[in-house]
Amino acid sequence: MNKTAHLTTKFNELFGEKPTTNYFSPGRINLIGEHTDYNGGHVFPASITYGTYGVAARREDNKVLVYSTNFEEIGVIEFTLDDLTFDKKDNWANYVKGMILKLKEAGYTIESGFELVIEGTIPNGAGLSSSASLELLVGVVLEDLFDLAIDRLTLVQTGKKVENEFIGVNSGIMDQFAIGFGEIDHAILLDTNTLHYEMVPVKLDGYAVVIMNTNKRRELAESKYNERRSECEEALKRLQTKLDIKALGELDEATFEANTDLIGDDTLIRRARHAVTENQRTLKAKAELEQGNLEAFGLLLNDSHYSLRHDYEVTGIELDTLVDAAQAQPGVLGARMTGAGFGGCAIALVKEEEIPAFKENVHARYLEVVGYEPEFYVAHIGSGTTKI
Repeated sequence: MNKTAHLTTKFNELFGEKPTTNYFSPGRINLIGEHTDYNGGHVFPASITYGTYGVAARREDNKVLVYSTNFEEIGVIEFTLDDLTFDKKDNWANYVKGMILKLKEAGYTIESGFELVIEGTIPNGAGLSSSASLELLVGVVLEDLFDLAIDRLTLVQTGKKVENEFIGVNSGIMDQFAIGFGEIDHAILLDTNTLHYEMVPVKLDGYAVVIMNTNKRRELAESKYNERRSECEEALKRLQTKLDIKALGELDEATFEANTDLIGDDTLIRRARHAVTENQRTLKAKAELEQGNLEAFGLLLNDSHYSLRHDYEVTGIELDTLVDAAQAQPGVLGARMTGAGFGGCAIALVKEEEIPAFKENVHARYLEVVGYEPEFYVAHIGSGTTKI
C-alpha cells in the first residue's frame, strides 16, 4: 500500500469519508556550501525523496484538526482560526498555526478550517530539514484548499518567517528554498545574498548519495553556530577597514590571502578562510557537475570536510569518524559533513554496487570508535513540494 493510500485510510478513520487531496513535501541535503549562507555566499542544496506526506480536506467551520502518524500518542490536535498563538503543548501543530497566521497577516484569505493527516519519512534529528518540509507542505495545502494566488518565493519566505518569528529559530532561507523549488535530478545553486538561483543537472551515472546519520544529539550546534557567526562578522569588520565588501562571500581566495594581516588573529583568519574557500568550492562544484566530472566533484566534497574540520572546527569525533571511514572505502568519490555540524549527518558519493559493503564497513568502524550505531539512507534527488 503506498503512503498516500495508507494516509487516506487513516484520514477516513479519524474524520469520516470525504473527498481529500494528497500532497508531498521533501527534505533536503546540501551537497556543498556549508556555513556560507550567513557569510553572503552560495549554497548548493537538493530536495530528496524522503519527506512529509499529507492528506487534507476543507471544513465548513473554523476548526483545524491535525494528526501525525509519527506522533500517534499525541492524537488529534485541535485549534481554531481565532486562536493562532504559539502553544508548546500543541507540539508540531505550531508549524501549521504559524503558516496560517503568517499568510493571514500577509493579506491572504483563509476563511474556514480544515483537516490534515501527515506522515514524515525524514529521520528525526538528522538535520535534513523536517521542519521546513512541514512548513512548505502546510503552505501548499493552504494554497490549494483556499485558492490562494501565491507565488512559490512568497511561500518559501513565509516558511522562513514562521521558523524565525513564530517558532523562534534563527535560520537562513536555504532549507525552505531547496524544498520549495526542488526538481528531480537537479540541485539548486543559490546566491543567499540576492536569492538569484540556477537549477544544475546532477547526473550521478551509477553513483548515489548516501546519507550517514551519526545519531548524536546536537546540543552543541546552536551555541557554536552563534559563536562561528560572530567570529566571521568580526573578521569581516576587520577586512572592511581596507576592503570595500559587504560579505566574506564577495572575496576570492587570492584577495583574502593577501589581506589576512588586516584580521591579525589566527582563529578569526581560519574561520573567514573557510567562508571564502567554501564559497569558491561551491561555484567550482557547479562547473564540475555541468561538465559531468563526478571525480572532481567528489574531491571538492573531501576538501569541504577538511576545511570544516580544521578551519571552521564544527565536526567532532562522530562526523570525522564517519567521513574518514567513508573516504577510505572502494567506490567512494568523496564525503563530507552536511548541516550545522557537531552531530547530524554526513554524505558520501558511492558507486551503487559498492553500497552494501560500504554500509557494513563504515558501520563497523563507527561502532568501534564511537560506541553506538550510525544509520544510512540512500538519497535520490526528487521534486519540490507539490500536490500529488
